[in-house]
Amino acid sequence: QKKSKKSSETLTFKRPEGMHREVYALLYSDKKDAPPLLPSDTTQGYRTVKAKLGSKKVRPWKWMPFTNPARKDGAMFYHWRRAAEEGKDYPFARFNKTVQVPVYSEQEYQMYLHDDAWTKAETDHLFDLARRFDLRFVVIHDRYDHQQFKKRSVEDLKERYYHICAKLANIRAAPGTDLKIPVFDAGHERRRKEQLERLYNRTPEQVAEEEYLIQELRKIETRKKEREKRTQDLQKLITAADTTTEQRRAERKAPKKKLPQKKETEKPAVPETAGIKFPDFKSAGVTLRSQRMKLPSSVGQKKIKALEQMLMELGVDLNPMPTEEIVQMFNELRSDLVLLYELKQAFANCEYELQMLRHRYEALAKAGSIGPLSVEGAHPDGQTGLGMEEGKGDTKDQIIDVVGAPLTPNSVRRKVGGAEQGALRSPTQMP
Repeated sequence: QKKSKKSSETLTFKRPEGMHREVYALLYSDKKDAPPLLPSDTTQGYRTVKAKLGSKKVRPWKWMPFTNPARKDGAMFYHWRRAAEEGKDYPFARFNKTVQVPVYSEQEYQMYLHDDAWTKAETDHLFDLARRFDLRFVVIHDRYDHQQFKKRSVEDLKERYYHICAKLANIRAAPGTDLKIPVFDAGHERRRKEQLERLYNRTPEQVAEEEYLIQELRKIETRKKEREKRTQDLQKLITAADTTTEQRRAERKAPKKKLPQKKETEKPAVPETAGIKFPDFKSAGVTLRSQRMKLPSSVGQKKIKALEQMLMELGVDLNPMPTEEIVQMFNELRSDLVLLYELKQAFANCEYELQMLRHRYEALAKAGSIGPLSVEGAHPDGQTGLGMEEGKGDTKDQIIDVVGAPLTPNSVRRKVGGAEQGALRSPTQMP
């Protein structure tokens, strides 16, 4: 009796037709509880429903004649169409779009359209061809009667046609209306075709020369941008040097008042215009004063090595005792040394560019494009410039380069490397 009661209490649900056993088992838990959601409609089961084709009656088709409204010869054709579409127009006739060519009267032609270079018969022939070939002027030019009329170019035909269209639009337009008058510039079209013809008829040597000139132009533009950037950097260095010098002079001339010294915690260690920007520790908390002497990451390794070398030559300790006064003076000294290093490097680069420009000027003078360079104006020390005897056989590469000198890349690298080595000298030995 107990077993029958338990079996009657448990609810059973038949697995829908077409559902896999594993999927059906996911609906129940381990305790065989009833699923939270049960399928309500299981009449069709979980099978793929097939399309029911052939349930409707087939629509009848009929072999019937038709005419194309786009044709004017009245030709009769036959094709299969549905019986319900009998008597309807040909559906593809709507794609027959024709150009609306204006029509003028005899009076309008004599009053507004008369031209001494064109007769009325020739104008009528042009407009007939325009209607026939839908303004395809290349075809119109090919079918033009050059035996009966004067020989015309495609630009002449276009110019005459659009001139008449603009005249008729102005005549027939109502007063105060905004017109969109077609304009054709025959001169511009002739020049364009002439330029294209010249471009097409170029020889391989001319194409190679043009590519060479384009490459040289790009080089010149690149060097011009680099020169402008170097000029801006040099101007910043000069401005920074002048500002730092003026500030130091003002500090020396300022009267010193005997007042109790106060700790200036928020005062920047170095002016903003100096060569190095040291970080300011304005956040709350305890910090080491030696952290203010740490060089920022913006200073490169070359500058750091040059700075250490100059400090060693001056006999200054690389890590002095970080008192308040020593930290400020040490940072100012290193900032001035970096600024001096950059100024020396910029001076060496400018001097090297001056030598290149002298060589370039002499090459142009030998080529005969400009006058010879005077020794007094070009060289104040009375010496001859570089390359006076060596540059007799200058090539086209040397003459076209208006920015750089005709030197090899290796020699340029050696010159720049020499300029950097010269900047590493003692700060007391100015070039």
